[in-house]
Amino acid sequence: MKTIVFIGAGSMAEAVIAGIINQGAIEPQNVYVMNKSDDERLISLQNQYGVSIVCKEKEALKKADLIVLATKPKDIQQAMGDIRPLITNQAAILSVIAGVSIHTLESGLGTRPIARSMPNTSATIGKSATGVAMNTAVDDSMRKHVLALLEAVGLVKEVEEDELHAVTALSGSGPAYIYYLAEALEEAAIHKGLSKDVARSLIIQTLEGAAAMMKSTGTEPALLRENVTSPNGTTAAGLQALEDRFFKEAIGECIEKATARSRELGAQS
Repeated sequence: MKTIVFIGAGSMAEAVIAGIINQGAIEPQNVYVMNKSDDERLISLQNQYGVSIVCKEKEALKKADLIVLATKPKDIQQAMGDIRPLITNQAAILSVIAGVSIHTLESGLGTRPIARSMPNTSATIGKSATGVAMNTAVDDSMRKHVLALLEAVGLVKEVEEDELHAVTALSGSGPAYIYYLAEALEEAAIHKGLSKDVARSLIIQTLEGAAAMMKSTGTEPALLRENVTSPNGTTAAGLQALEDRFFKEAIGECIEKATARSRELGAQS
């Protein structure tokens, strides 16, 4: 893949740009970025990552092998209208926009290879968890290119398109849930007398260690939890407090609400 053009320059676009460049998936000068109005943002990305900026004549769109759609969902119709006259029939599309369906993209950009994905912001450090679905115009060669690009920024799982709403709720939004948990743990630890520095270091290592245990052992999370929990011990007391506060129910509602919002965004586009 020789030339990639990003439509949109927000946090998700930057996460993917940072990931693919840091992982050496493509030369920075072959990555072009454009957005609706914020030139300062484009210059900032150019200075930080060495990418190219799409100028007003938008010549880069005419030679793009892959166009990455990274606008806000509400802006996708205008973005497609702006770029459709300029892109070739050979250009493939990779969307990282929450909720926007492949059908919507086909309606706006014509019949062409289209992949709809949901990375998360951990793509910046090559640790994204990404779900992707592709239309029937994507052949084996393009599938390999798309998967390789997304694998450069982390783990990739190919799913059915309708499952992307749940993927968005789980791993797309997931880092925010983890940060919220870390925030709550840190506040509680400080309240109990630990310094912020000590609390944060212990929390980070605890999260890393728990994730590594799940990944390296392949053991069910429930069994790992049971292995930590001694009868009538400190862990049991803490878990009981979570159960009393309906922790699992809250997590279930979190995923449910985020999934529903993804569907709403798709319906609005």
